[in-house]
This record gives sequence, C-alpha cells and structure tokens, in this order.
Amino acid sequence: MKTVIYMVRHAESPFVHGEERTRGLSAEGFQEAKRVAEVLRDVEIHYIASSPYTRAKQTIQHIADHHSLSIIEYEELMERPIKGLDYKGTWEVLEEAISKSFDDKDYALEGGESTRIAQQRAIPVIEKLLEEQLGKNIVIGTHGNILTIIMNHYDEQYGYEFWKQTSKPDIYKLVFDHQRLEGVERVWR
Repeated sequence: MKTVIYMVRHAESPFVHGEERTRGLSAEGFQEAKRVAEVLRDVEIHYIASSPYTRAKQTIQHIADHHSLSIIEYEELMERPIKGLDYKGTWEVLEEAISKSFDDKDYALEGGESTRIAQQRAIPVIEKLLEEQLGKNIVIGTHGNILTIIMNHYDEQYGYEFWKQTSKPDIYKLVFDHQRLEGVERVWR
C-alpha cells in the first residue's frame, strides 16, 4: 500500500542569531507559503506534521487551513544544528561542515549534531507516520538540512549536492510502499 509524504521546506525567513526556533517568514516568505498551498490544493491531505520551528509551521499553515487539519509538531523534526550555539564560524566553514557530514555521518562541529544522530531522532517519527497513516497523504513542514538527512537515510544519493540545490520553499513528494521509499519527485516549480 502506497503512502505519500510531501516534504515542504520552509519559505524565506530572515536569519536572526539566537532565534532559530521562533523566527518567522519574511513578507516574501508569506507570499511563497500561499503558493505552496496552491501547488498542493488539489491533493487530498490526511495528516500534517511539522518541525516545531515557527518558519516551518507558517509555511504549511495555509495547507492546514484549506484541509481543516491541525499541524502536529514533532520536536524530533527540528532542523539539525551542525554547530553548537556558542560556535562562531563563517558561512563557508558551516557549509564545509555540512558537506563533510554527509560523507562522514558521525561528523559535526563542536556542540553540533551529526547526520547519524539527526537520523536517529527523525527517522522513528517518519516510520511511525508511515505505519499510522498507511495509504494516506502526509505533509511535513521541514528544513533543508533535516529534509536531506531524512531522504539520505532512504537513499544515499540525497546528500550535500542535493541539499545545496534545494530552494526556499521547496516541495518533494516521497512515495513509500510501507517503509520502503519507491520514488521521489520535486513538485515545486
């Protein structure tokens, strides 16, 4: 039996140091969130899950409203911190760390979370949803790094290069046969 998960990467959100959990979408991001809902308007959605981060929930709120569904938050679906809160580094250093973390799944900067650890917290949620929502369509509000980490668990071709080419927002349709990933399609244009 096929179950479909629509992984929705959040729309544009201005970076504010120390507000990783609470920062919301930009004005452009709110407009893009409406487009996300429009793309999935004719899809029958049965369940909506999300990272607890504000920008992820705001991106899928119109979908939830359209289908009269609640957004169920999962702490385990939060974005992967590649570095600790006290780590100061340039974007180049962070991007290099993200790249290395897909080649060496146990690698993270000091205080950060490795790909393996992020998979160990997120994949049980995905497996639970696939079991409990068997044969249904699920939307997950997510982030670029954890989206890629989840997809990488099922197919290692999804790594740094894939992450780098994703957009804000973005939508990937993952088709599962029970717990086995059968196919991936990008539905955001």
